Amino acid sequence: MKATEWRTAVAGLALTAAGFALPAWAEPMALLDRNGSRVAIEPYAPNILRVTIAMDKELAQAPPGDGPIAKADASGWTHRSGAEGDIFTSAALSLTVDAKPWPKAPSQMERYFVSALPPVSLSVRDASGALLTRMTGWEMAPVTVNGEKTFKVGATFDAPADEHYYGLGQNQDGVLDLKGRQIDCQHHYDAPAGETVCVPFMVTNRGYGIVWDNPARTLVWPGLHSTTRWQSQVGERVSFFVIAGKSADELYAGYAKLTGETPLPPKAGFGLIQSKARYESQQELLGIANGYRQRNLPLDVMVLDWFYWTRMGQIDIDRAYFPDPRGMNDTLKSMGMRSIISVWPRFERESRYFEMLSTKGWLLHDRDGHPIDGLPMRYDRAGALLDSTDPDARQWFWGTVRDNILSQGFDWLWLDETEPDLVPDGYWYARGSGDRYHNLYPLVHTGGVADGSARDRPDFRNLILARAAYLGSQRTGSLFWSSDVHATWDALKRQVPTGLNFTASGLAYWGSDIGGWQWPKGPKADRPVLVDPAGATAMDADYPDYPELFVRWFQYSVFTPTLRIHGQRPGTALWEYGTAAEPILSDWLRLRYALMPYLYALGRHTYESGAPFMRALFMDFPDDRKALTVGDQYMFGPAFLVAPVTEQGKTKRTVYLPAGTAWYDYWTERRYEGGQSVEVDAPITQMPLFVKAGSIVPMGAPVKSTAEKQMVESIRVYPGADARFTLYDDDGTTNAYRKGGMKADLLWNDATRQLTTKGRLPTGQTLTGLVRVIGQ
Repeated sequence: MKATEWRTAVAGLALTAAGFALPAWAEPMALLDRNGSRVAIEPYAPNILRVTIAMDKELAQAPPGDGPIAKADASGWTHRSGAEGDIFTSAALSLTVDAKPWPKAPSQMERYFVSALPPVSLSVRDASGALLTRMTGWEMAPVTVNGEKTFKVGATFDAPADEHYYGLGQNQDGVLDLKGRQIDCQHHYDAPAGETVCVPFMVTNRGYGIVWDNPARTLVWPGLHSTTRWQSQVGERVSFFVIAGKSADELYAGYAKLTGETPLPPKAGFGLIQSKARYESQQELLGIANGYRQRNLPLDVMVLDWFYWTRMGQIDIDRAYFPDPRGMNDTLKSMGMRSIISVWPRFERESRYFEMLSTKGWLLHDRDGHPIDGLPMRYDRAGALLDSTDPDARQWFWGTVRDNILSQGFDWLWLDETEPDLVPDGYWYARGSGDRYHNLYPLVHTGGVADGSARDRPDFRNLILARAAYLGSQRTGSLFWSSDVHATWDALKRQVPTGLNFTASGLAYWGSDIGGWQWPKGPKADRPVLVDPAGATAMDADYPDYPELFVRWFQYSVFTPTLRIHGQRPGTALWEYGTAAEPILSDWLRLRYALMPYLYALGRHTYESGAPFMRALFMDFPDDRKALTVGDQYMFGPAFLVAPVTEQGKTKRTVYLPAGTAWYDYWTERRYEGGQSVEVDAPITQMPLFVKAGSIVPMGAPVKSTAEKQMVESIRVYPGADARFTLYDDDGTTNAYRKGGMKADLLWNDATRQLTTKGRLPTGQTLTGLVRVIGQ
């Protein structure tokens, strides 16, 4: 693609893609020439800086891709040139683009082994002058991809021995620290360890993060052989942002400023979401909902998964099995429940919309314009993919789903296959080559629904269940999950670091299919089974430890942002794992709802700050070297240290308590000093939980769902340091939260041992009789 063509395509996109308009195109702060390599420097905030490198001036000056939406802002930045190069300075950062003397004639060795690109190197320092990172070179190697003559493009950075790396989306290899590994940053449903999702934002423990601005498949080697290297498989330039911060939260505030805020989900999204692959009839779905109410168990959302339609792409509801969907949803609402329905972007040839979509060019297609029908692998081979890179196709999809599906009383959409499942490599979108835009689809597809909902349901808070993400996907109001993982102990163990790297990528809302999606099948238990499987109908008799696995998975998920039961098995409801499991699961479900005041306040804080509340330990304990690589435990908000049990038959667990604070065992209330590992009891009824000294934890009264007004039952204070917690509430369903809400700052003075608040709590209560100070 010629530079002028590329520039025109990108600029034109800003005018036509309603929810994905690129920032207003403006000249960068400086465009430098390094012997033919053009380097554009573009500040976005005092702590955010974009660097673009290309051989072509127009490409170097072109705006970023779809993920970033902020406008460039050079306020407070200065630029000067000296013998060492060009220096850009703000109150938070300095960037030096090294001067490059005119190159000498190459040696014989250099003629064979040194790049012909004019070299570029630069360094980034914080306000004190400490080095954050140094880019040592860039690459642009010619390749032909999908018939296009293009390049592999990349950059290399120094990697100090004490640097650790996190984020880059979802990788289910089972390790938190990305150091020394190859990360294949691409959406890949069939990745061996579980689906990978590319969010090319990587943060480090040295006070900075890099947003890599390229939607093609990208290989990243963090800290391998003392360097960090990025390489995108398609591109004509290098474009990346550096975000600096004195804390992890400052990095995530910068990411939110650059790519968009995280909306506060409806309050129901924090409650139990009950699903199954699949409820085959209206009667079955309502029967499960009634089962929760009959057992006095809280539940917020029922999910109708796939194949409720007459055929893929009809965008209809089979009335033989769901004769009155509006009546079904009215019944759910009368029980205090909401609904989510799965809608796919795939269209069989025999479906009523296929020919129209094909004629308009709104399907993924080959070079000759023929729709790509089905998958080249696996068994689900029927159907073509909606081309959601086309804004007209997105608008049609939303309008059709709104009129055909949401009109029947469903509240929110589950957008499945957002990788997309029909791999675009080798094919074409309206936007361009599927290889060039390999990772873009989940942003534009969910964004089309988010835009439509905001336009047509302005007073109703949006929620989307989505299987993949990209830079900026948090702004669509999506809840993400780890895809169709196996129902095994190994899969459960991998979920913990998987989720922590996902939230470290700037997307706060993540969860997993509790119990695994695949049909329950696992190796024989090595230890005595801790949960008697008698009465369980969720699995076959040859998997007797599956109820134990489900209990441990559920305990862990109570302390993840999204609590959602799902799976391909005979039964998924809480009582279908046997008579021994049901009371344990019921207690943990009630704990989730008791924590709702705490949870909802965390969601509000994420909306305001951009910071995730499921947090790897590096975020809150950057000075504790042991905490930097811990991937099997984490913080859940400012108070809870969560240590899931992920091994069959285990009744004890070693927990590392980070240094710099004291900790309380949630169950025994025993106090421990930080900076040590402790072995604690973990009977099947408990998962190790600790609370940081200097924490305030509001607990709610029992409710059937978040539709019911929940009073504060108690406020627990864990002494040892001064503390502050902002309690928050609103109507839970509208967008009025953007204009405010009801808040109360709870303040604990550790010296006087008193908890105070300004005014009443959002519930109208006073503190009288609510406060319980642990240990006194």
